[in-house]
Amino acid sequence: MNPHKVLIVIAISAAIACKPQTPAPYGPVPSQEQQEWQQMEYNMFVHFGPNTFSGAEWGEGTESEDLFCPTDLDCRQWARIASEAGMKGIIITAKHHDGFCLWPSATSTHTVAQSSWRDGQGDVLKELSDACREYGLKFGVYLSPWDRNHPAYGTPEYNEIYRQALREIHGGAYGPIFEQWFDGACGEGPSGKRQEYDWPSFWETVRELSPQAIMFSDIGPGCRWGGNENGHAGKTNWSRLNTLGFTPGAGAAPRDTLQMGNVHGSAWVPAEMDVSIRPGWFWRESENNSVKSLEELQDIWLSSVGRNALLLLNVPPDNSGRIHPADSARLMEFRAWRDDVFGHNLAHDAKGPSALLDGNYDTYWVASDATPSMEITLPQERTFNYIMLQEYIPLGQRVSAFCVEALHGGAWEIIAEGTTIGYKRILPLPNSCTAQRIRISITASYDRPVLSEVGLF
Repeated sequence: MNPHKVLIVIAISAAIACKPQTPAPYGPVPSQEQQEWQQMEYNMFVHFGPNTFSGAEWGEGTESEDLFCPTDLDCRQWARIASEAGMKGIIITAKHHDGFCLWPSATSTHTVAQSSWRDGQGDVLKELSDACREYGLKFGVYLSPWDRNHPAYGTPEYNEIYRQALREIHGGAYGPIFEQWFDGACGEGPSGKRQEYDWPSFWETVRELSPQAIMFSDIGPGCRWGGNENGHAGKTNWSRLNTLGFTPGAGAAPRDTLQMGNVHGSAWVPAEMDVSIRPGWFWRESENNSVKSLEELQDIWLSSVGRNALLLLNVPPDNSGRIHPADSARLMEFRAWRDDVFGHNLAHDAKGPSALLDGNYDTYWVASDATPSMEITLPQERTFNYIMLQEYIPLGQRVSAFCVEALHGGAWEIIAEGTTIGYKRILPLPNSCTAQRIRISITASYDRPVLSEVGLF
Protein backbone atom coordinates (compact mmCIF):
# COMPACT_ATOMS: atom_id res chain seq x y z
CA MET A 1 0.00 0.00 0.00
CA ASN A 2 1.13 3.54 -0.74
CA PRO A 3 2.35 4.97 2.64
CA HIS A 4 0.67 8.29 1.85
CA LYS A 5 -2.65 6.48 1.56
CA VAL A 6 -2.08 4.90 4.97
CA LEU A 7 -1.61 8.36 6.45
CA ILE A 8 -4.87 9.52 4.85
CA VAL A 9 -6.82 6.59 6.27
CA ILE A 10 -5.29 7.16 9.71
CA ALA A 11 -6.20 10.84 9.52
CA ILE A 12 -9.76 10.05 8.61
CA SER A 13 -10.03 7.50 11.42
CA ALA A 14 -8.80 10.12 13.86
CA ALA A 15 -11.30 12.64 12.53
CA ILE A 16 -14.10 10.14 13.04
CA ALA A 17 -12.95 9.39 16.56
CA CYS A 18 -12.93 13.10 17.37
CA LYS A 19 -16.48 13.51 16.01
CA PRO A 20 -15.91 16.77 14.12
CA GLN A 21 -18.50 19.44 14.57
CA THR A 22 -21.30 19.37 12.01
CA PRO A 23 -20.52 21.95 9.34
CA ALA A 24 -22.81 24.78 8.38
CA PRO A 25 -25.12 24.07 5.42
CA TYR A 26 -23.48 24.58 2.04
CA GLY A 27 -25.50 26.64 -0.44
CA PRO A 28 -29.28 26.23 -0.77
CA VAL A 29 -30.73 23.22 1.03
CA PRO A 30 -34.04 21.33 0.68
CA SER A 31 -37.10 22.16 2.72
CA GLN A 32 -38.47 19.43 4.98
CA GLU A 33 -41.11 18.71 2.32
CA GLN A 34 -38.45 18.41 -0.38
CA GLN A 35 -36.44 16.02 1.80
CA GLU A 36 -39.49 13.82 2.35
CA TRP A 37 -40.34 13.99 -1.36
CA GLN A 38 -36.85 12.84 -2.40
CA GLN A 39 -36.97 9.94 0.03
CA MET A 40 -40.14 8.67 -1.64
CA GLU A 41 -37.90 7.76 -4.62
CA TYR A 42 -40.61 6.12 -6.76
CA ASN A 43 -44.20 7.15 -7.57
CA MET A 44 -46.93 6.23 -10.05
CA PHE A 45 -48.13 8.56 -12.78
CA VAL A 46 -51.67 7.87 -14.06
CA HIS A 47 -52.74 9.21 -17.46
CA PHE A 48 -56.49 8.63 -17.67
CA GLY A 49 -59.28 10.46 -19.46
CA PRO A 50 -61.07 10.66 -22.83
CA ASN A 51 -57.81 9.73 -24.61
CA THR A 52 -58.03 6.33 -22.91
CA PHE A 53 -61.11 5.67 -25.05
CA SER A 54 -60.17 7.49 -28.26
CA GLY A 55 -56.59 6.25 -28.56
CA ALA A 56 -55.25 9.81 -28.89
CA GLU A 57 -52.28 11.21 -26.99
CA TRP A 58 -53.54 14.78 -27.18
CA GLY A 59 -57.32 15.10 -27.42
CA GLU A 60 -58.87 17.89 -29.45
CA GLY A 61 -61.19 19.08 -26.68
CA THR A 62 -64.23 18.56 -28.90
CA GLU A 63 -64.86 14.97 -27.78
CA SER A 64 -68.26 14.14 -26.32
CA GLU A 65 -68.31 13.92 -22.55
CA ASP A 66 -69.90 10.48 -22.96
CA LEU A 67 -66.69 9.20 -24.53
CA PHE A 68 -65.38 8.86 -20.98
CA CYS A 69 -67.06 5.63 -19.91
CA PRO A 70 -64.97 3.22 -17.82
CA THR A 71 -66.99 0.06 -17.29
CA ASP A 72 -65.27 -1.10 -14.11
CA LEU A 73 -63.36 1.79 -12.55
CA ASP A 74 -61.37 0.51 -9.57
CA CYS A 75 -59.03 3.08 -8.04
CA ARG A 76 -58.44 0.72 -5.12
CA GLN A 77 -56.86 -1.67 -7.61
CA TRP A 78 -54.53 1.09 -8.79
CA ALA A 79 -53.55 1.91 -5.22
CA ARG A 80 -53.07 -1.73 -4.26
CA ILE A 81 -50.81 -2.34 -7.25
CA ALA A 82 -48.84 0.85 -6.59
CA SER A 83 -48.33 -0.15 -2.96
CA GLU A 84 -47.30 -3.69 -3.84
CA ALA A 85 -44.93 -2.30 -6.47
CA GLY A 86 -43.14 -0.27 -3.79
CA MET A 87 -44.39 3.12 -4.94
CA LYS A 88 -45.11 5.79 -2.36
CA GLY A 89 -47.62 8.03 -4.17
CA ILE A 90 -49.89 8.44 -7.20
CA ILE A 91 -50.24 11.52 -9.42
CA ILE A 92 -53.26 11.58 -11.76
CA THR A 93 -54.05 13.68 -14.83
CA ALA A 94 -57.05 15.48 -13.36
CA LYS A 95 -57.24 17.53 -16.57
CA HIS A 96 -55.15 16.93 -19.68
CA HIS A 97 -54.81 19.24 -22.69
CA ASP A 98 -58.30 18.31 -23.96
CA GLY A 99 -59.76 20.13 -20.96
CA PHE A 100 -61.87 17.22 -19.66
CA CYS A 101 -62.02 17.30 -15.84
CA LEU A 102 -62.06 14.03 -13.92
CA TRP A 103 -63.90 15.78 -11.10
CA PRO A 104 -67.21 17.72 -11.25
CA SER A 105 -65.59 21.12 -11.69
CA ALA A 106 -67.66 24.28 -11.66
CA THR A 107 -65.08 25.89 -13.95
CA SER A 108 -66.05 23.87 -17.02
CA THR A 109 -68.90 22.15 -18.88
CA HIS A 110 -66.51 19.44 -20.07
CA THR A 111 -66.35 17.20 -16.98
CA VAL A 112 -67.52 13.92 -15.52
CA ALA A 113 -70.66 15.75 -14.33
CA GLN A 114 -71.78 16.19 -17.95
CA SER A 115 -71.04 12.56 -18.87
CA SER A 116 -73.37 9.59 -18.61
CA TRP A 117 -70.76 7.73 -16.55
CA ARG A 118 -72.19 7.13 -13.09
CA ASP A 119 -75.19 9.27 -14.21
CA GLY A 120 -73.02 12.35 -13.92
CA GLN A 121 -72.33 11.68 -10.22
CA GLY A 122 -68.80 10.28 -10.57
CA ASP A 123 -65.60 11.83 -9.24
CA VAL A 124 -62.36 10.05 -10.11
CA LEU A 125 -60.28 12.31 -7.87
CA LYS A 126 -62.42 11.45 -4.86
CA GLU A 127 -62.23 7.73 -5.49
CA LEU A 128 -58.48 7.79 -6.02
CA SER A 129 -57.68 10.05 -3.08
CA ASP A 130 -59.72 7.77 -0.81
CA ALA A 131 -57.93 4.71 -2.21
CA CYS A 132 -54.53 6.31 -1.66
CA ARG A 133 -55.32 6.97 1.99
CA GLU A 134 -56.53 3.39 2.41
CA TYR A 135 -53.25 2.01 1.07
CA GLY A 136 -50.97 4.50 2.78
CA LEU A 137 -50.03 6.34 -0.41
CA LYS A 138 -49.71 10.06 -1.01
CA PHE A 139 -52.03 11.70 -3.55
CA GLY A 140 -50.94 14.17 -6.22
CA VAL A 141 -52.55 15.95 -9.16
CA TYR A 142 -51.54 16.95 -12.70
CA LEU A 143 -53.56 19.88 -14.05
CA SER A 144 -52.74 20.97 -17.58
CA PRO A 145 -52.89 24.75 -18.01
CA TRP A 146 -53.47 24.23 -21.73
CA ASP A 147 -57.20 23.71 -22.33
CA ARG A 148 -58.34 22.92 -25.88
CA ASN A 149 -61.99 22.99 -24.83
CA HIS A 150 -62.56 26.04 -22.64
CA PRO A 151 -63.85 29.07 -24.59
CA ALA A 152 -62.01 31.48 -22.27
CA TYR A 153 -58.61 29.96 -23.03
CA GLY A 154 -56.43 32.61 -24.63
CA THR A 155 -57.98 35.48 -22.65
CA PRO A 156 -57.00 37.13 -19.35
CA GLU A 157 -60.10 35.60 -17.75
CA TYR A 158 -58.75 32.09 -18.20
CA ASN A 159 -56.01 32.55 -15.59
CA GLU A 160 -58.68 33.10 -12.93
CA ILE A 161 -60.60 30.06 -14.20
CA TYR A 162 -57.45 27.98 -13.87
CA ARG A 163 -56.81 29.34 -10.37
CA GLN A 164 -60.37 28.41 -9.42
CA ALA A 165 -59.74 24.84 -10.62
CA LEU A 166 -56.67 24.74 -8.38
CA ARG A 167 -58.80 25.98 -5.48
CA GLU A 168 -61.32 23.20 -6.05
CA ILE A 169 -58.60 20.55 -6.01
CA HIS A 170 -56.63 21.98 -3.08
CA GLY A 171 -59.64 23.14 -1.07
CA GLY A 172 -59.73 20.05 1.14
CA ALA A 173 -62.23 17.76 -0.57
CA TYR A 174 -59.46 15.41 -1.67
CA GLY A 175 -57.28 15.57 1.40
CA PRO A 176 -53.61 16.59 1.43
CA ILE A 177 -51.98 16.97 -2.01
CA PHE A 178 -48.30 16.00 -1.91
CA GLU A 179 -47.39 17.17 -5.44
CA GLN A 180 -48.93 19.59 -7.92
CA TRP A 181 -47.74 18.79 -11.43
CA PHE A 182 -47.70 21.78 -13.80
CA ASP A 183 -47.27 20.93 -17.48
CA GLY A 184 -45.81 23.86 -19.42
CA ALA A 185 -47.65 23.02 -22.65
CA CYS A 186 -49.19 26.06 -24.32
CA GLY A 187 -51.16 25.91 -27.56
CA GLU A 188 -53.88 27.83 -29.31
CA GLY A 189 -57.37 27.78 -27.91
CA PRO A 190 -60.68 27.57 -29.81
CA SER A 191 -60.36 31.27 -30.64
CA GLY A 192 -56.85 30.84 -32.02
CA LYS A 193 -55.35 32.76 -29.11
CA ARG A 194 -52.41 31.64 -27.02
CA GLN A 195 -52.63 31.93 -23.27
CA GLU A 196 -50.21 34.05 -21.26
CA TYR A 197 -50.00 31.99 -18.07
CA ASP A 198 -49.77 33.82 -14.76
CA TRP A 199 -47.39 31.35 -13.16
CA PRO A 200 -46.66 33.37 -10.00
CA SER A 201 -50.37 33.48 -9.16
CA PHE A 202 -50.77 29.75 -9.83
CA TRP A 203 -47.91 28.97 -7.46
CA GLU A 204 -49.27 31.34 -4.84
CA THR A 205 -52.69 29.67 -4.98
CA VAL A 206 -51.14 26.27 -4.27
CA ARG A 207 -48.93 27.67 -1.51
CA GLU A 208 -51.94 29.23 0.18
CA LEU A 209 -54.06 26.07 0.20
CA SER A 210 -51.43 23.29 0.20
CA PRO A 211 -48.23 24.72 1.70
CA GLN A 212 -46.85 21.20 2.01
CA ALA A 213 -47.23 20.41 -1.71
CA ILE A 214 -44.18 20.08 -3.94
CA MET A 215 -44.79 21.99 -7.19
CA PHE A 216 -43.36 20.48 -10.36
CA SER A 217 -42.54 22.30 -13.60
CA ASP A 218 -39.52 22.85 -15.83
CA ILE A 219 -38.20 25.24 -13.20
CA GLY A 220 -39.91 24.04 -10.04
CA PRO A 221 -40.24 25.72 -7.65
CA GLY A 222 -40.41 22.42 -5.72
CA CYS A 223 -38.90 20.00 -8.25
CA ARG A 224 -37.93 20.18 -11.90
CA TRP A 225 -38.48 18.22 -15.08
CA GLY A 226 -35.36 16.16 -15.76
CA GLY A 227 -35.10 17.22 -19.41
CA ASN A 228 -36.44 14.08 -21.11
CA GLU A 229 -39.20 11.48 -20.91
CA ASN A 230 -37.02 8.37 -21.01
CA GLY A 231 -36.21 8.26 -17.29
CA HIS A 232 -32.50 8.99 -17.58
CA ALA A 233 -31.13 11.78 -15.38
CA GLY A 234 -27.72 13.25 -16.11
CA LYS A 235 -24.70 11.30 -14.89
CA THR A 236 -23.84 14.63 -13.30
CA ASN A 237 -26.98 15.82 -11.53
CA TRP A 238 -27.06 18.78 -9.15
CA SER A 239 -30.22 19.43 -7.16
CA ARG A 240 -29.56 23.15 -7.57
CA LEU A 241 -30.94 25.29 -10.38
CA ASN A 242 -30.82 28.89 -11.54
CA THR A 243 -34.44 29.85 -12.24
CA LEU A 244 -34.24 33.62 -12.70
CA GLY A 245 -35.34 34.62 -16.20
CA PHE A 246 -36.86 31.22 -17.01
CA THR A 247 -40.50 30.07 -17.10
CA PRO A 248 -42.18 26.67 -17.47
CA GLY A 249 -42.68 25.45 -21.02
CA ALA A 250 -41.07 27.27 -23.93
CA GLY A 251 -39.23 29.64 -21.60
CA ALA A 252 -37.48 26.89 -19.65
CA ALA A 253 -33.74 26.37 -19.34
CA PRO A 254 -32.07 24.18 -22.00
CA ARG A 255 -32.71 20.47 -21.66
CA ASP A 256 -29.10 19.61 -20.85
CA THR A 257 -29.27 22.10 -17.97
CA LEU A 258 -32.48 20.48 -16.71
CA GLN A 259 -30.75 17.10 -16.84
CA MET A 260 -27.67 18.25 -14.94
CA GLY A 261 -28.87 21.17 -12.83
CA ASN A 262 -26.51 24.06 -12.03
CA VAL A 263 -23.50 23.41 -9.84
CA HIS A 264 -23.88 26.83 -8.20
CA GLY A 265 -27.63 27.18 -8.73
CA SER A 266 -29.39 29.65 -6.45
CA ALA A 267 -32.38 27.40 -5.59
CA TRP A 268 -32.84 23.79 -4.46
CA VAL A 269 -34.90 22.25 -7.29
CA PRO A 270 -34.22 18.49 -7.55
CA ALA A 271 -34.98 16.47 -10.69
CA GLU A 272 -38.00 14.25 -11.30
CA MET A 273 -37.83 11.80 -14.20
CA ASP A 274 -41.19 10.98 -15.79
CA VAL A 275 -41.42 8.01 -18.15
CA SER A 276 -44.19 5.66 -19.27
CA ILE A 277 -44.19 1.91 -18.88
CA ARG A 278 -45.71 1.80 -22.39
CA PRO A 279 -44.75 3.57 -25.63
CA GLY A 280 -47.60 6.06 -25.10
CA TRP A 281 -48.85 7.95 -22.06
CA PHE A 282 -52.46 6.76 -22.37
CA TRP A 283 -53.54 3.13 -22.61
CA ARG A 284 -54.02 1.55 -26.04
CA GLU A 285 -54.96 -2.05 -26.64
CA SER A 286 -52.36 -2.22 -29.40
CA GLU A 287 -49.62 -1.62 -26.80
CA ASN A 288 -50.58 -4.43 -24.42
CA ASN A 289 -47.60 -6.40 -25.75
CA SER A 290 -45.26 -3.40 -25.66
CA VAL A 291 -44.85 -2.92 -21.90
CA LYS A 292 -41.25 -2.09 -21.03
CA SER A 293 -39.11 -5.11 -20.25
CA LEU A 294 -37.66 -5.81 -16.82
CA GLU A 295 -34.23 -4.94 -18.19
CA GLU A 296 -35.50 -1.56 -19.43
CA LEU A 297 -37.02 -0.77 -16.03
CA GLN A 298 -33.79 -1.79 -14.29
CA ASP A 299 -31.85 0.63 -16.49
CA ILE A 300 -34.39 3.39 -15.77
CA TRP A 301 -34.09 2.82 -12.01
CA LEU A 302 -30.31 3.05 -12.07
CA SER A 303 -30.48 6.15 -14.29
CA SER A 304 -33.08 7.99 -12.21
CA VAL A 305 -33.13 7.04 -8.53
CA GLY A 306 -29.52 5.94 -8.97
CA ARG A 307 -28.59 9.42 -10.24
CA ASN A 308 -30.09 11.66 -7.56
CA ALA A 309 -33.59 11.92 -9.09
CA LEU A 310 -37.10 10.72 -8.26
CA LEU A 311 -38.76 8.27 -10.65
CA LEU A 312 -42.35 8.95 -11.75
CA LEU A 313 -43.43 5.88 -13.74
CA ASN A 314 -46.62 6.24 -15.78
CA VAL A 315 -48.96 3.22 -15.59
CA PRO A 316 -52.13 4.06 -17.59
CA PRO A 317 -55.37 2.25 -16.72
CA ASP A 318 -57.27 0.62 -19.57
CA ASN A 319 -60.73 1.50 -20.84
CA SER A 320 -62.38 -0.61 -18.14
CA GLY A 321 -60.77 1.63 -15.53
CA ARG A 322 -58.28 -0.94 -14.26
CA ILE A 323 -54.53 -1.41 -14.66
CA HIS A 324 -53.92 -4.07 -17.29
CA PRO A 325 -52.46 -7.42 -16.13
CA ALA A 326 -49.41 -6.99 -18.40
CA ASP A 327 -48.44 -3.76 -16.63
CA SER A 328 -49.15 -5.14 -13.17
CA ALA A 329 -47.12 -8.29 -13.74
CA ARG A 330 -44.13 -6.30 -14.94
CA LEU A 331 -44.33 -3.98 -11.92
CA MET A 332 -44.22 -6.99 -9.60
CA GLU A 333 -41.19 -8.40 -11.44
CA PHE A 334 -39.51 -5.02 -11.08
CA ARG A 335 -40.27 -4.93 -7.35
CA ALA A 336 -38.88 -8.45 -6.91
CA TRP A 337 -35.64 -7.45 -8.67
CA ARG A 338 -35.16 -4.40 -6.45
CA ASP A 339 -35.86 -6.40 -3.30
CA ASP A 340 -33.47 -9.14 -4.39
CA VAL A 341 -30.65 -6.75 -5.30
CA PHE A 342 -31.03 -3.86 -2.87
CA GLY A 343 -32.79 -5.54 0.02
CA HIS A 344 -29.55 -6.49 1.78
CA ASN A 345 -26.48 -4.28 2.11
CA LEU A 346 -23.41 -6.51 1.95
CA ALA A 347 -21.48 -3.88 3.90
CA HIS A 348 -23.87 -3.82 6.86
CA ASP A 349 -21.38 -5.60 9.15
CA ALA A 350 -18.19 -4.07 7.75
CA LYS A 351 -15.64 -2.09 9.72
CA GLY A 352 -15.54 1.58 8.83
CA PRO A 353 -17.31 4.83 9.70
CA SER A 354 -20.28 3.55 11.69
CA ALA A 355 -22.65 6.31 10.54
CA LEU A 356 -22.22 5.14 6.95
CA LEU A 357 -23.07 1.52 7.68
CA ASP A 358 -25.99 1.71 10.12
CA GLY A 359 -28.84 1.90 7.58
CA ASN A 360 -30.01 5.20 9.08
CA TYR A 361 -30.10 8.13 6.64
CA ASP A 362 -30.24 10.66 9.49
CA THR A 363 -26.83 9.70 10.86
CA TYR A 364 -23.89 10.95 8.87
CA TRP A 365 -20.12 11.15 8.65
CA VAL A 366 -18.37 14.52 8.33
CA ALA A 367 -14.97 14.61 6.63
CA SER A 368 -12.13 16.63 8.12
CA ASP A 369 -11.26 18.17 4.73
CA ALA A 370 -12.70 18.48 1.22
CA THR A 371 -10.94 15.48 -0.37
CA PRO A 372 -10.93 12.59 2.13
CA SER A 373 -10.63 8.83 1.69
CA MET A 374 -12.23 6.15 3.83
CA GLU A 375 -11.82 2.41 3.96
CA ILE A 376 -14.50 -0.25 4.42
CA THR A 377 -13.33 -3.71 5.53
CA LEU A 378 -15.75 -6.64 5.16
CA PRO A 379 -15.57 -9.68 7.48
CA GLN A 380 -14.49 -11.73 4.45
CA GLU A 381 -14.37 -11.41 0.69
CA ARG A 382 -17.78 -10.74 -0.84
CA THR A 383 -18.96 -10.39 -4.42
CA PHE A 384 -21.02 -7.36 -5.40
CA ASN A 385 -22.31 -5.64 -8.56
CA TYR A 386 -23.50 -2.25 -7.30
CA ILE A 387 -22.09 0.51 -5.11
CA MET A 388 -24.39 3.04 -3.43
CA LEU A 389 -23.36 6.37 -1.92
CA GLN A 390 -25.56 8.99 -0.25
CA GLU A 391 -24.90 12.56 0.82
CA TYR A 392 -26.82 14.07 3.73
CA ILE A 393 -28.75 16.61 1.67
CA PRO A 394 -30.22 18.64 4.60
CA LEU A 395 -26.72 20.16 4.74
CA GLY A 396 -26.52 20.68 0.97
CA GLN A 397 -24.93 18.95 -2.01
CA ARG A 398 -21.13 19.19 -2.07
CA VAL A 399 -19.34 16.33 -3.84
CA SER A 400 -18.35 16.86 -7.49
CA ALA A 401 -16.04 13.86 -8.08
CA PHE A 402 -15.24 10.55 -6.39
CA CYS A 403 -13.78 7.12 -7.05
CA VAL A 404 -14.15 3.69 -5.46
CA GLU A 405 -11.26 1.21 -5.28
CA ALA A 406 -10.98 -2.44 -4.29
CA LEU A 407 -7.85 -4.12 -2.88
CA HIS A 408 -6.77 -6.93 -5.20
CA GLY A 409 -3.51 -8.80 -4.69
CA GLY A 410 -2.06 -6.07 -2.52
CA ALA A 411 -2.85 -3.28 -4.99
CA TRP A 412 -5.76 -0.83 -5.08
CA GLU A 413 -7.74 -0.87 -8.35
CA ILE A 414 -10.39 1.66 -9.35
CA ILE A 415 -13.69 -0.15 -9.88
CA ALA A 416 -16.02 2.85 -10.19
CA GLU A 417 -15.92 6.62 -10.39
CA GLY A 418 -18.36 9.44 -10.85
CA THR A 419 -19.12 13.11 -10.36
CA THR A 420 -22.14 14.06 -8.24
CA ILE A 421 -23.71 11.99 -5.46
CA GLY A 422 -26.62 13.95 -3.98
CA TYR A 423 -29.39 12.09 -2.16
CA LYS A 424 -28.46 8.75 -3.76
CA ARG A 425 -25.97 7.52 -6.34
CA ILE A 426 -25.94 3.89 -7.49
CA LEU A 427 -23.06 2.75 -9.67
CA PRO A 428 -23.49 -0.53 -11.56
CA LEU A 429 -20.14 -2.26 -12.06
CA PRO A 430 -19.34 -3.53 -15.57
CA ASN A 431 -18.22 -6.80 -13.97
CA SER A 432 -18.82 -8.35 -10.56
CA CYS A 433 -16.21 -7.43 -7.98
CA THR A 434 -14.97 -9.77 -5.25
CA ALA A 435 -13.06 -8.04 -2.47
CA GLN A 436 -12.76 -7.62 1.28
CA ARG A 437 -11.41 -4.07 1.43
CA ILE A 438 -13.00 -1.10 -0.36
CA ARG A 439 -11.73 2.47 -0.41
CA ILE A 440 -13.89 5.49 -1.25
CA SER A 441 -12.06 8.70 -2.14
CA ILE A 442 -13.75 12.06 -2.61
CA THR A 443 -11.51 13.70 -5.20
CA ALA A 444 -13.37 17.03 -5.53
CA SER A 445 -15.89 18.73 -3.26
CA TYR A 446 -17.02 22.30 -2.70
CA ASP A 447 -16.91 21.86 1.08
CA ARG A 448 -16.22 19.08 3.54
CA PRO A 449 -18.29 16.08 2.40
CA VAL A 450 -21.14 14.97 4.63
CA LEU A 451 -22.06 11.39 3.71
CA SER A 452 -24.96 9.40 5.06
CA GLU A 453 -24.73 5.84 3.70
CA VAL A 454 -22.49 3.44 1.80
CA GLY A 455 -23.86 0.24 0.32
CA LEU A 456 -22.57 -2.80 -1.59
CA PHE A 457 -25.15 -4.96 -3.33
